[in-house]
Amino acid sequence: MKITILGTGTSQGVPLVGCKCEVCTSPDPKDKRLRVSVYIQTDEGTNILIDCSPDLRQQLLKNKITDIDAVLVTHEHNDHIIGLDDLRPINFMQRKEMPMYALPRVIKDIRDRFKYIFAENPYPGTPLISTIPIEKDELKIESVKISCIKYLHGMLPILGYKIGDFAYITDIKSITEEEKQKLLGLKVLIISALRPQEHFAHMNLEEALAFVQEIQPKTTYLTHMGHNIGTHAHLLDSLPANVFPAFDGQVLTI
Repeated sequence: MKITILGTGTSQGVPLVGCKCEVCTSPDPKDKRLRVSVYIQTDEGTNILIDCSPDLRQQLLKNKITDIDAVLVTHEHNDHIIGLDDLRPINFMQRKEMPMYALPRVIKDIRDRFKYIFAENPYPGTPLISTIPIEKDELKIESVKISCIKYLHGMLPILGYKIGDFAYITDIKSITEEEKQKLLGLKVLIISALRPQEHFAHMNLEEALAFVQEIQPKTTYLTHMGHNIGTHAHLLDSLPANVFPAFDGQVLTI
């Protein structure tokens, strides 16, 4: 399985508009963080996108992505769905409807916000998307088995996804012991770590590292990082062994 990390930033991205801090003015490309999304190429030949960030067009072009078989959505916040329209050229190249999987609540929100896509007689050239509600703990896309990981983003129930020995968990604040059990024995975990300071809806860096220590994945990559978490170089020097800051365009192979 090949995983391309398309974006590692918070809802406003890094650099933050107008900010003159060390991170936002850093010349290091690894400190440029687009909004979060990942692209998974499975051994079975199925290509899956998790979330449609506001930067999706830029991410698809930069990483030369032209083949997406399905989209998994974590939740309905703007930085995770608003790039949906950028799937149009993929649709037209593949000449088929693209399935999008999400919680029923999230699908309703998407269909309300993108009414022009889901209208009875849509305008020609709109994305070809079919919405499929996730109502069980597991789903199957073609021959790929996917476990849904339930947790809270503040007080909002959302989903992460586990495929084989890999799991993607973003915008997490709390999780039950039962769901933690699904994450034991991972080879690779990608998890959000917003900033050093406490946040009502996100794990901060200390909380994310405590969670990693508890479930013991072989390797962990941090994502959904704000500018106040520090530079990529600083994080590399300060994180525990086998925990790394992810960066945009990074490719992982499992």
